[in-house]
Amino acid sequence: MKNEVDSTRLWAGGAATAAVAALVAVVGILTARGLAHVAVLAPRGEGAWGGANTVTYAVSAAVVAVAATGLLHVLLLTAPRPLLFFGWIMALLTAIAIVLPLSLYVDWGSKVATALINLAIGFAIIVTLLNVGKAAQRETDRDHSDDSTQQFYP
Repeated sequence: MKNEVDSTRLWAGGAATAAVAALVAVVGILTARGLAHVAVLAPRGEGAWGGANTVTYAVSAAVVAVAATGLLHVLLLTAPRPLLFFGWIMALLTAIAIVLPLSLYVDWGSKVATALINLAIGFAIIVTLLNVGKAAQRETDRDHSDDSTQQFYP
């Protein structure tokens, strides 16, 4: 069996993932500002929505999801274990997105809230795109008569 990629399914799932990531960002910001009264990305005086910064954060989350879909597509076409590599790459990028705000010189509440929002966005992107990647792979028949590795890798 050989895997082929259903690009339409992959990119439709990527678009849906972008919408989910944007909404996770909005929910995270509304929770931090509206319920916990923690300033995230903007001064506390801007209210729960925080003006254009909330939109920018949500759009950025969607762009990251689309870029992750592109990475997944390349890995599905070229890598020997694409979902494994994708998971590792995205987990490490999410770790960077978590650690980065913790290194800033702002109050701890803002640091932790931003890190948690980034964790939630990264988690949503990873989980949904791993499943999208699985669903986008199609198995096709291939002749294994010359394949000397078949005895080890069925």
